[in-house]
Amino acid sequence: MDKKKYNSRKSDISTVGEAINDLLNNYRLKGKFDEARLVSSWESLMGKTIANRTGKIFIKNQVLFVEINSAPLKHELNLSKSKIIDIFEQEIGRGIIGEIIFL
Repeated sequence: MDKKKYNSRKSDISTVGEAINDLLNNYRLKGKFDEARLVSSWESLMGKTIANRTGKIFIKNQVLFVEINSAPLKHELNLSKSKIIDIFEQEIGRGIIGEIIFL
């Protein structure tokens, strides 16, 4: 095998994660994918106790809307908005959400 051909093909090789990331960026789906990932990982990020008292969760215009079924929990979460946003930024990345509204 010609060493030049092997080296040129090797530079075109990428991991599955890189290929998926490129695909999402090319089709401009990265933002929606990250939003869906954040909503689906709500329980793992916030814990089972909070998730059990949560109704609907959705994102619109970088605002996360969360329906909370417990008034005391809603009050506690309102006081911790910046901490929650930090948790999401560490897990998913920056720029996905800028505000949280608890309903």
